[in-house]
Amino acid sequence: MTTINAYAAHQAHGALEPFSYDAGALGAHDVEIDVQYCGICHSDLSMLDNEWGFTQYPFVGGHEITGTVAAVGAHVKHVQVGQWVGLGWHANYCNACHECMSGDQNLCTTAQGTIIGRHGGFADKVRANAASVVVLPEGVDAASAGPLFCGGITVFNPMVQFDVKPTDSVAVIGIGGLGHMAVQFLHAWGCKVTAFTSSEAKTKEALELGADDTINSRDPAALAAAAGRFDYIISTVNVKLDWNAYVGTLKPRGRLHFVGATMEPLDLNVFPLLMGQRSVSGSPVGSPSTIAKMLDFAKQHQIKPMVEMFDFKDINAAIERVRSGQARYRVVLKR
Repeated sequence: MTTINAYAAHQAHGALEPFSYDAGALGAHDVEIDVQYCGICHSDLSMLDNEWGFTQYPFVGGHEITGTVAAVGAHVKHVQVGQWVGLGWHANYCNACHECMSGDQNLCTTAQGTIIGRHGGFADKVRANAASVVVLPEGVDAASAGPLFCGGITVFNPMVQFDVKPTDSVAVIGIGGLGHMAVQFLHAWGCKVTAFTSSEAKTKEALELGADDTINSRDPAALAAAAGRFDYIISTVNVKLDWNAYVGTLKPRGRLHFVGATMEPLDLNVFPLLMGQRSVSGSPVGSPSTIAKMLDFAKQHQIKPMVEMFDFKDINAAIERVRSGQARYRVVLKR
């Protein structure tokens, strides 16, 4: 048996307090990770506050984890004790359905979330099925890599799934926790990148991250002037925008893709989609193999999330920093 020391909330919107639990015997196909770093994602806040209606308390968040392998189950072969690894949104898959057998474990309908019905990485240790644990390539900075396992793969996965080409003209809506990584990945991919942002302060940062130019998303004239310009637009925001105006900036066969979880229904005119054979789509995080591909690509091109570091003991201050929306651009807890 293993006692895991964590930080848990006991009610919605509650402060995180020290919390210990008995993890029991390690499963034959499981891995136990000594958590060294753990990012704080807006999904952690949504779960903490029970915004989605299925949080179980006491709640231990944390699904952007990097650390070293402390122990492996009897049937685990691809990771060894002492290796640096990462764990993201999923902690287990059925490994038997069509999606899993096709290498699309991220689409498994019975996949288990790292912080849904189980305790996550706001702790000294965390456990997961070995299939969801990805080895961190040598040369990737473990301290800042945690956000790649959720935010990074969220913006990288559709580049692979929808065959974004280096010759494409692309745009990123929102330069924040997701968008700042999307700009870096798309720039390194070879695309001509435009950043849509309403913040003058972020305009300079977007250019420094690799954007070729920016467009003020609050300027209807600027949006109109971009008509028919983009092959691919990725929206990383969770607010309602004039989506028809953005569809108007797509080329024929262009795609407006959502990774930001806007909670309001999309108000879209179908006619421009029909006439231009344009598409609207969305996607979740990626499969373990796509995560590994992303990590290799990030290493090759020196792509790193911009992070602010907090000690684990200051976890409540770190949570409030994320809530404030002022972090540039991700918050990571360190051991």
